[in-house]
Amino acid sequence: MSVNELKADEAPLRRIAEIIYDHSGLNYRNNLYSLQTKIAKRLQELNLTVLQYAEHVQRDAREIELLMQCVTINETYFFREEAQLKELAGIVSAQGQGGVMRIWSAACSSGEEPYSIGMVLAREGIAGRGNLQIIASDINQRVLSMAEKGLYPKQSLCFRRTTGEQLDEFFDDEGNGYRVKAEIRSLVEFNHTNLLHPFHKDRMGTMDAIFCRNVLIYFDPDTVSGIIERFYMMLKPGGYLFLGHAETIRRQEFGFDTVKAKETFYFRKRTEAL
Repeated sequence: MSVNELKADEAPLRRIAEIIYDHSGLNYRNNLYSLQTKIAKRLQELNLTVLQYAEHVQRDAREIELLMQCVTINETYFFREEAQLKELAGIVSAQGQGGVMRIWSAACSSGEEPYSIGMVLAREGIAGRGNLQIIASDINQRVLSMAEKGLYPKQSLCFRRTTGEQLDEFFDDEGNGYRVKAEIRSLVEFNHTNLLHPFHKDRMGTMDAIFCRNVLIYFDPDTVSGIIERFYMMLKPGGYLFLGHAETIRRQEFGFDTVKAKETFYFRKRTEAL
């Protein structure tokens, strides 16, 4: 798209960016070129101009879900930031048999993260005890459907960090793709959740650990603060929050302590009240 074309479409693109922000908290208001690129295929499918599409989204609430599928970031892979997964395994092992360990993958995309959690814990002999529950959620219904199937093309970049040994141990070869083994899939419960909207522990239950990695970098600071506050409320006292390596908690979120490990870091909810 040329500079002149971007200028011509700037006003309707800003309207679309505001709809995205209001619905999901994702901030494209200062990145209209990226927004235009992400919705280009959808515009072509509908044979609409940017202006016509902005009007279409405002008229048809069903289109918002399809718009979210265009603009949410779904790039991920198995065993990403594996040092954090190993830290979690140590935490769960130390907990022993003291009840069910509940772990939430809060922006799971197509399922690589929650399945990786299950795989690492299974390798440590933890996942088969009946004391583990992994909840996985995302705003994008399309990728959630993919995640539930647990089937991934063999040439997918999601296997960039997966060894041959891990493929043999945790996947079934189904010709053109690898499917996560049933015993791992059975550990994960998927549901649709918008992190911008209130999520309550009376609906989802409290968590021992929350993973929300490489997602908060796409939100503005106020949105991030709101999400972190809700994570705090969802975590049990002493619970753990795992963010991406480029993400952190601002100083005013005093309910967490930083835990520094050999190869990574994460956060622990203080046991005392704020």
